[in-house]
Amino acid sequence: MTTPAKIRVQEADFDLGAEVAALRADNPKVGAVACFIGTVRDLNEGSAIETMELEHYPGMTEKSLEAIADQARERWPGSDVLIVHRVGKLKPLDQIVLVATTAMHRAEAFESCAFVMDYLKTQAPFWKKEKTERGERWVDARESDDAALTRWTTRET
Repeated sequence: MTTPAKIRVQEADFDLGAEVAALRADNPKVGAVACFIGTVRDLNEGSAIETMELEHYPGMTEKSLEAIADQARERWPGSDVLIVHRVGKLKPLDQIVLVATTAMHRAEAFESCAFVMDYLKTQAPFWKKEKTERGERWVDARESDDAALTRWTTRET
């Protein structure tokens, strides 16, 4: 029986070193760890970003993230997944999301990390609102994120 994926949605910041150490401690067969940290940009669509506010539906969001992590663990047996996603009001350079994956080998770790991030960007129920000098605006989904997802849905694994 596999352990459940490690999923957290929180307002507090996270510590990369502590998170990876905890993830690695759960599996002595880990040969590789791949990590992605997303941060708040200071500029988007030509406007300076003062703050970004992330909203979600508690319960539904965690279930969505668990489903994404479970899909990754099915594609890459023996891998593990950690997703920490922040919500609330953030400023430029603040950390938004951490995706960390473990595997026996680097290729699987890199692939599973990219898979989780591509699905998270397109399938997870988060809403982003930016505050700029021109006022507030909701951030629309990007076509490039949908295009990135197709690499996982159009190939055999």
